[in-house]
Amino acid sequence: MAIGFDKGFELHAQGMLLRGQRAEVIASNIANADTPGYKAKGMDFQKAMQQANQQQQTGMSRTHAKHFDVRTELNNHVDFRIPDQPDTGDGNTVDVQVERNLYLENSLEYQAGVQFLNGKIKALKNVISGGKA
Repeated sequence: MAIGFDKGFELHAQGMLLRGQRAEVIASNIANADTPGYKAKGMDFQKAMQQANQQQQTGMSRTHAKHFDVRTELNNHVDFRIPDQPDTGDGNTVDVQVERNLYLENSLEYQAGVQFLNGKIKALKNVISGGKA
């Protein structure tokens, strides 16, 4: 009997990819904090994960080279963020302190995901080796 690792790890792997994409969006905001007219962007992580979960449950996958890969459609959850601070006159909506806090939060959640996956892999290794890990 074959063990389907993709079923056990797919949603968690999608979560890690989404956290990585969210980190890129936040880092882009921080890098453009002094760019006049730059509008801060944000990613709705919950909606992106719900979409990934629905895709996993429905078994949507790319079956032909000319089909769109639905997993790349997760970028649709990146949008402009509503600013928390008044306009400073240059049109930039990035609040560096907010972005740094969001980056730290995302980083901690990414690390928690890595630890969760490590625990899951250790448990599988223990099962495969018959409890002698």
